[in-house]
Amino acid sequence: MRKILLSSAALMAMGGTAMASCPAVTVADPMGVAAGAYPQQYELAEFQTAANCTMEMSENPDIAAMNAKIRGNPDMPALADRLPSEPLVVAPYEMIGKYGGMFNALSNATEAGTSDFMSVRHVNLVRYADDLTTIVPNVAKSWSWNDDFTQLTFVLREGHKWSDGQPFTAEDVEFWYENLALDPKVIESPKDYVLAGGEAMTVDVIDPLTVRFNMPVPKPGFLAHFANHYAQGFQPKHFLGQYHPAINPDADTLAQSLGFDDGYALVKAYYGSSDWMDTPTPMLAHPDKVANLPLDAAPTLESHIVTSETTEGRTFVANPYYFKVDTAGNQLPYINEMDEIFVGESEVRLLKLVNGEVDYKAQALQIDYVPLLMENQEKGGFVVDLKPDITMPTIAFNVTSEDLEKRKVFGDLKFRQAMSVAMNRDEINEVAMFGLGTPQQYVGFSPTPDFVDPKWEQHFAQYDPEMAKSLLDEIGVVDKDGDGMRELPNGDPLVLNLQVATQGISIKIVELVGQTWRDVGINNTVKEVTSDEYRSSQSSNQLDVTLWEKSVPLAVVLGNGEIFIPPYDNYFNMRTAMLWGEWVDSNGASGVEPPEYAKQMMEDIKVFQAAQVGTPESDAAGRKLVETMTSNLLFIGTVKEQKPIYRNAAMKNVPEFKTASYAYYRTYPYRPAQWFLDE
Repeated sequence: MRKILLSSAALMAMGGTAMASCPAVTVADPMGVAAGAYPQQYELAEFQTAANCTMEMSENPDIAAMNAKIRGNPDMPALADRLPSEPLVVAPYEMIGKYGGMFNALSNATEAGTSDFMSVRHVNLVRYADDLTTIVPNVAKSWSWNDDFTQLTFVLREGHKWSDGQPFTAEDVEFWYENLALDPKVIESPKDYVLAGGEAMTVDVIDPLTVRFNMPVPKPGFLAHFANHYAQGFQPKHFLGQYHPAINPDADTLAQSLGFDDGYALVKAYYGSSDWMDTPTPMLAHPDKVANLPLDAAPTLESHIVTSETTEGRTFVANPYYFKVDTAGNQLPYINEMDEIFVGESEVRLLKLVNGEVDYKAQALQIDYVPLLMENQEKGGFVVDLKPDITMPTIAFNVTSEDLEKRKVFGDLKFRQAMSVAMNRDEINEVAMFGLGTPQQYVGFSPTPDFVDPKWEQHFAQYDPEMAKSLLDEIGVVDKDGDGMRELPNGDPLVLNLQVATQGISIKIVELVGQTWRDVGINNTVKEVTSDEYRSSQSSNQLDVTLWEKSVPLAVVLGNGEIFIPPYDNYFNMRTAMLWGEWVDSNGASGVEPPEYAKQMMEDIKVFQAAQVGTPESDAAGRKLVETMTSNLLFIGTVKEQKPIYRNAAMKNVPEFKTASYAYYRTYPYRPAQWFLDE
């Protein structure tokens, strides 16, 4: 047992739950709000606690055995030497949990469909509370802005340690930003979220526990990025830095002694070449070399640590250095181990869900599955909830198609208008969504902010096949050979290849859309592919049409404006105009130059992110972004829907989710480290 003195900051994360040895804490907001929370106008409720309140700390009785499964980890010290001096105190939703159990997870493939499970173990500097409005502490103990939102300072927790027992410090934040996020030999082009006004920031290490981001222009939404994004704002400098040539002059020699070409190759073996935190570990990527490496996977701050990985799946054990405790002083997480299997076939995934072989699932569950899941809940021992989705099934035509004749047609606004009004959204809602959805055009933001004129939600969203035919006739997409299907203006066949990854969109919706397009003379084929196949084709500019769920909340756009910058999202989400994106990334050296309206959106998103939300300047810039995006129909919306959330009925401390959404990083707001299995 260990006793610690609880500070105000620790108490504020607890909510209204009483704790051992301490009086109840009274906080108006059940999640608690840290000083400096964004927006700054949020008023911190009064709370009371006794002076010198202490809590006894205790640990999972199996933690030593689990630590022994982590190759390379040293003998585990006592709990007092593993926890920070001010651990984050997490109030369970229902009750103090029980240690033990195996969490069974199901993903589509080694990287596809894994964000759902990633979110269960995820940590970042801050997170959204379960009100999806308030930002609260997580890895960072606190934060503060300067007056004009050009400096964001984080304070870390004294004594916080990586999963290998080494100190976590401000240098780990600086290392992530300077040596990974901005290094083109690691990530080819910096992501929008690590820039402000399109320019790089700088990072100052004030002291071991204090780190400051300095921005060339205001970016008040930068904090929100850390609250909802999978990319973690830190990496273990003590470990990855030894292989990074900018940190260690002997990095290449060291890497070569371990069988790699140079230090960067070894950095990529552990970290990957993107900000995706589920990059395959050396256990999967370099099985022939992993035995010679010091660790199977890079140290983490997450709740669980990967201990094995193959093409079949992965296993994890609880992190003995995890920085959170419950209100009775028990170190989290409660769940001992996690087993994730990879299943590419949607029918097999559905069968496993129906049989109750999975403990939690939301990603890649389409509305099509709901009737079968609902009727098997009691027998399978699981619960299914339907919740609104922030995204919606969305369609985009490849305006930079490698086929120049298709490029001309897809790039014609009248064609995109025709294809939008050729869709029967009411039919999609009734047939595919049981009447629970809302037909709507894509406007970028979701929910639609108050500054947006509601007319844009229905822009060319009516069902009007005669208008569609007339528009197609106007641009010369007509039936030249009399077979009932229209050809390209030069007479070549026009057949749209609709490749569907069921992780991203319901195949039933695509089939309904395909039929109404055939009704106006646009031939098409529908083919189901894996998520990896889809993403590969999308990124290599091989798709006629991209089909995925799209739209993000205002809070996301404040920190990450990529949905308004070609190719309009990252590798894992829906993109189009890949050659416009290449032109942007290469500063015009290659690719295809975007039209003026696309360039203007790139400037307008900078203005929007630099302004404080709710100001006339911010509202005007936001309106302009929506008007430009929606009037040009680069992306075509269908129906806002509800989606299923699946969980084992024996899983406790799982609250009712507000959305079935990726936007706030799935389970991250709902404190999954305090979930437990009561079987």
